[in-house]
Amino acid sequence: MLVAMKEALTAAALGVEQLGERATLVQFSTAFCQPCRATRRILGEVSAMVDGVDHVEIDAEERLELVRRLGVTGTPTVLVLDGGGRVVCRATGQPRKADVIGALGRAVE
Repeated sequence: MLVAMKEALTAAALGVEQLGERATLVQFSTAFCQPCRATRRILGEVSAMVDGVDHVEIDAEERLELVRRLGVTGTPTVLVLDGGGRVVCRATGQPRKADVIGALGRAVE
């Protein structure tokens, strides 16, 4: 996972109701992306393990402006946001659960 942007993202910018109090796992997916399904499961499991952590999934095809602004080049792409909406880590492709937990640890420090 790579450290990404310094700009904080808001719930409104992402088009979601709210971000997690402590951290947010943001997943960019497309309808026919097979690894996106497994990623959805992994991120859902990890977010359920830690209070104050939310998982939001964004349809990349419906949000092309946001995809371009954030430099998303493939799906799944996962952004780990801290409680202030700053991107702590970024990864493209199906993540390993252990890597997500590690990134989440950095986000909630």
